[in-house]
Amino acid sequence: MKSFYLIYLLFVSYSIVFGQTGKVIDELVLNSKILKGDRKFAIYLPPDYESSTRSYPVLYLLHGLGDNQSAWIQFGEVLHTADKAINSGIATSMIIIMPDAGTGQFGYTNAMSGKWNYEDFFFEEFIPFVENQYRIRKDKRYRAICGLSMGGGGSFLYALRRPDLFSSAAPLSASLGPQSVEQMDDYSYQIYWGYSKSNFNKSDFEKFKKKNNPLYLIDQIDQKTLNSVRWYIDCGDDDYLYKNNVLMHIKMREKGVRHEFRIRDGDHNWDYWRSALPSVLEFVSQRFH
Repeated sequence: MKSFYLIYLLFVSYSIVFGQTGKVIDELVLNSKILKGDRKFAIYLPPDYESSTRSYPVLYLLHGLGDNQSAWIQFGEVLHTADKAINSGIATSMIIIMPDAGTGQFGYTNAMSGKWNYEDFFFEEFIPFVENQYRIRKDKRYRAICGLSMGGGGSFLYALRRPDLFSSAAPLSASLGPQSVEQMDDYSYQIYWGYSKSNFNKSDFEKFKKKNNPLYLIDQIDQKTLNSVRWYIDCGDDDYLYKNNVLMHIKMREKGVRHEFRIRDGDHNWDYWRSALPSVLEFVSQRFH
């Protein structure tokens, strides 16, 4: 009988420790002076957030073109995936922040028009707001960024632009923008970069490329600075964006930038990105530790 109760107690203890669930809160709002209106975001709080008083590392998780802050919750199953990774021990407890870059205008850059400065909002308003609102550790070591497609391009851009802020970056199926004037005909690039084909010229493109094209920016940053960020690049072998991701891998190899590079079986879809998220959580946790 004693052995039965011992087994029972062990089972209950295991369930309490390893069966805890986190919490996702959507439709949170902050008012932006830069973007002149309310901006929504969502947050994942780890299982022990409510029962502790400590501060946590943070992962900024960016969505793709056509989605908003709810995408990683609804399609990416972030609650289930993060809970499982944390409870199994492959990831440390962390807060995950999911901003909306799909309302008003798509994209994580400052628009070519100069009328929609999302990047300024992200660094000057959004990060300070959420990191003061929640118990988030504010050191570079405890801050990471990841995103898919348009958000993958945003992850590259932000980590290259501000390597002093992020310890890890994990672009998934990253869209790196048009690499030539001819590619500017692609409508998805037009809405992402905030321009109309009827009102841009070649000099505008060159100016914007030098500021916002990750494949150009990496050439302007020294090896030591690039290696201050841990890089995890993942793209499916059937993904239409594979070429620029491979080019980024080649550039990093030639420049001596340490990084993980994954080409796995898959396409540009949520099946692929859901399967990537556990490895991302494990990867960023290695630096958090």
